[in-house]
Amino acid sequence: MVSRFWRIVAAVTVWHVAASVCYYTVYAGTPLFRDAFDLTGLEVGIVIAALTLGYAVSLLPFGIATDRFGERRTLTVGLVGLSVGVFGVAIAPTYPLLLIAAFLLGSMYGSATPGTNKAIFDRIDPGKQHRAIGIKQIGPTIGSAVGALLVTGTAGVLFPRFGFLIAAAVGSLVAVAFFGTYRRASPGEATSPDFRALSSNSTYLVLLLSGVCLGAAFYTTTGYVTLFVGESIGASVAVAGAVLASMQVVSSVGKVAVGTLADVLPGSPRTRTGGILAVQAAGGGVLYFVLPASSSTLTAAVVLAGIGALVLGSTGLYYSCLSTLVDDDELGAASAAGQLAVTASGLFAPPTFGYLVDTSGYAAAWSFLGVLSLAAAALALVVVADAV
Repeated sequence: MVSRFWRIVAAVTVWHVAASVCYYTVYAGTPLFRDAFDLTGLEVGIVIAALTLGYAVSLLPFGIATDRFGERRTLTVGLVGLSVGVFGVAIAPTYPLLLIAAFLLGSMYGSATPGTNKAIFDRIDPGKQHRAIGIKQIGPTIGSAVGALLVTGTAGVLFPRFGFLIAAAVGSLVAVAFFGTYRRASPGEATSPDFRALSSNSTYLVLLLSGVCLGAAFYTTTGYVTLFVGESIGASVAVAGAVLASMQVVSSVGKVAVGTLADVLPGSPRTRTGGILAVQAAGGGVLYFVLPASSSTLTAAVVLAGIGALVLGSTGLYYSCLSTLVDDDELGAASAAGQLAVTASGLFAPPTFGYLVDTSGYAAAWSFLGVLSLAAAALALVVVADAV
């Protein structure tokens, strides 16, 4: 008999994997877009920015809808929309239409954070929540790894963007299965978030600033790894995709490990989650300065794996820390606002990174992310200090 813990965690994790397969195909597909439409580094960054903008503008509406109508409905609608969006990316014949398809795809991914977080914090016992979040958060990393392998591994099948069609099929099938199997024990009352209370919570706002810095590192790293490994190291598209996938797999292990630590270490929940988050961000910041010195695919893969475990692996602790700062009935909207902070940086960081690559090279671009990651660590320490 499968326990209630694993039924809930498995359902939202599988959903998150499928949703992330759809969403993160765009990141892995940047070399294909560059070749298909003859794009510059800046124009590649604009594709990521369009995807991120769609995500950003939909987060709060999905957060409010999740608090009012429940995660079963919003997660199902979101995954159906993601499947449609990634299909649009697959068939977009021009660069402007690619930007529109990327925006629509991103807008449906806004259902992910508020819906999956609410499922965990509403339905999992407090002593197991951080581990559950860590497991659930492997969804984006496994999904992006699968998406990377799909897009780069099938680039020569029928037509270059064939992998996007497979992602659309995966999303559609999981959406149907999720809607048919996910049930809440009790629906609860519809609620509306108190944004005034959230905006007056200074510690919460500091954590959001840390999220802005982490998001810049997260989205830009994911979007440019395949280009960096291909252009700077000289690896093939398939090998570059495998490096991205391995980074995401290591990130998944990191999320589960730090989530488990946050449940068992002594101290208050805010101190545990915020302290580990600061260590992850600081360690990742150092590795960003080391990465440009990589001279081989193996060396780059090792450094990127470290960045995956530390920076990309920090998202679970970010949401766990956020949950210690707000009331349970505001968690959907608070998670959406938290993700909006993370996502907002995706509007400026990838184009800025691309501009730095075009004008100054990868060393300056990766150093830009290193500074932001160290800033995220400092802000996380402020959150911890406020709890002492």
